[in-house]
Amino acid sequence: MIAVTDPDEQTSSVEQTSADEQITAQTETEDRADKGFSVRLTNFEGPFDLLLQLISKHKLDITEVALSQVTDEFIAHIKAAGDQWDLEQTSQFIVVAATLLDLKAARLLPSGEIDDPEDLALLEARDLLFARLLQYRAFKQLAAAFAERLQAQSRRVGRTAGLDPEFTRLLPEITIAVTPERFARIAARAMTPKEADVLSLAHLHAPEVSVREQALVVVDRLRSRGSLTFRELTDDSPDKLTTVCRFLALLELFREQAAVFEQPEPLADLMIRWTGTEGQQLTISDEFDVPPDQNDNQNQQNAEQDSGSGASEGVSDTTDGTHD
Repeated sequence: MIAVTDPDEQTSSVEQTSADEQITAQTETEDRADKGFSVRLTNFEGPFDLLLQLISKHKLDITEVALSQVTDEFIAHIKAAGDQWDLEQTSQFIVVAATLLDLKAARLLPSGEIDDPEDLALLEARDLLFARLLQYRAFKQLAAAFAERLQAQSRRVGRTAGLDPEFTRLLPEITIAVTPERFARIAARAMTPKEADVLSLAHLHAPEVSVREQALVVVDRLRSRGSLTFRELTDDSPDKLTTVCRFLALLELFREQAAVFEQPEPLADLMIRWTGTEGQQLTISDEFDVPPDQNDNQNQQNAEQDSGSGASEGVSDTTDGTHD
């Protein structure tokens, strides 16, 4: 049987085919404009930057690359971009194309000794341009790596979580409450009229506070009351130096086993309890009351006395041996 085809159907199919081809060509042109300039030659097809990389690594012969065809394709690429063409990309193409043209000219020209200074200057300029181009490519790759790293890190969020329950229970409860008695003392101290401002010389000659004297105060209070908190022992201290001396006196009492320290819970008040006897003789060291220079002189004198006594003993022994 012979199939009969309607002429109108043939015309419509031809028009549809040509329309599809136009759409496909337009799509390819837009894709090329969006993705950047690519080269399509007989021996190479790919991005323009890759062409320069292959030539620089001697994987592709520059003499086999048709630079005129590359230029024509780039002009077509610029026309396809329309008003959206990129000035930076165009500048890059000019630099790369000039470098390729210089490389190809150097390969095609006969090699030999170059005596003309202008030719030497051109070759130096070519080498410098090629080095700058490779440097630009290295920075471009590094910037792309940084951009990829920043994009990956932007999707990460740090984990914020509290302590685990088993560790939270180990922390002591912080008590900032002030008792009425403590608040009354603070208020009385704050409302006490202050003395007129005078030029103080306390920073020049700090008053000396004796640890022995403060130890007598601490012992008297502990013997009369049995136990006190460290806050109660230092409430009437006129300055920080007196408070420090009373603390050192407590350490001396602890060393003499005349007082013990108790703290029922963390961050609570330190309780001092008297454990000495009524007639116990306490020995409080004077190492904190003697100035450092006097203490050193005293130690030196003691050492000299010890050495002198040893020498006299040796002399007496020798004398005894002579009489014998």
